[in-house]
Amino acid sequence: MIRKSLALICLLLAGFSAPAQQVPAQGDTNPPTGEKLAPYYPTPELIVDKMLEFGQLKAGEKMYDLGSGDGRIVIMAAQKYHADATGIELDGDLFISSEAKIRKLGLQKSARIVHGDILKQNYSSANLITVYLLPESNIKARPMLEAQLKKGTRIVAHDFGIGGWTPVKTMTIPDDGEGRSHTLYLYIR
Repeated sequence: MIRKSLALICLLLAGFSAPAQQVPAQGDTNPPTGEKLAPYYPTPELIVDKMLEFGQLKAGEKMYDLGSGDGRIVIMAAQKYHADATGIELDGDLFISSEAKIRKLGLQKSARIVHGDILKQNYSSANLITVYLLPESNIKARPMLEAQLKKGTRIVAHDFGIGGWTPVKTMTIPDDGEGRSHTLYLYIR
């Protein structure tokens, strides 16, 4: 398990490059600026479901996925959990493809992706935040989350905890179906 975690960290760090090369969305003459806080590494569907379940997401709640990639967490939150789900994604190509998936599935009323920097958004209405960023990126996001999140907001971090915070609960998933183990961290503000 330690070797798998170390291998993942090496893989993530090898694919990590900052600052981001941004691709404007169709019709977007002003692409967002910001620092890329993690490489795109898709969360397995089993882990997506476990993250939302672990975060106790309920129908009608507002959830945000920081660095939403291909939108899979946002889509599952809207489809299966009937939440009001928003993803924040800096990469233009991932933004376009995830918005297209949402439209194709007819989820526009309950799911959306914001093409922007996760550090420049307002999360004060959130009931649940999901995050799969690198450890140093979690630390960069922490002051903004501390300033904005209301009492009782739940945060689920995947594989990397949020430095300086103590989780109220952790969960280890020994096998994601792809041979990797995962750790989830639940925080409540």
